[in-house]
Amino acid sequence: MGQTLDQMKLLNQLRKAQKDLKNEIVEVEAGDGAVTVQITGELKVKKVKIDPSRVDLDDIHELERWIENCMRDGFAKAQEIATDKMKPLMGGLSGLGF
Repeated sequence: MGQTLDQMKLLNQLRKAQKDLKNEIVEVEAGDGAVTVQITGELKVKKVKIDPSRVDLDDIHELERWIENCMRDGFAKAQEIATDKMKPLMGGLSGLGF
């Protein structure tokens, strides 16, 4: 109850930023479009798409590498977006006891 108006504003800004991250979508692809992955700013996988016309089932390891690359790159980009969005607000957290 002892929160100041500034602290309440900061908490509201943090909540809004977290909500906005749900709507941020990062899309990455590998294998010239053989694999496409979408990841939200909350670091959740939204969609994985595999184009069967671009996949050689005799080389399943290549498909696995493409999926791994998409996941790694997608999570890195989504984490960068989340960091950029939250960074301006993080300085105010010290006043809230975080």
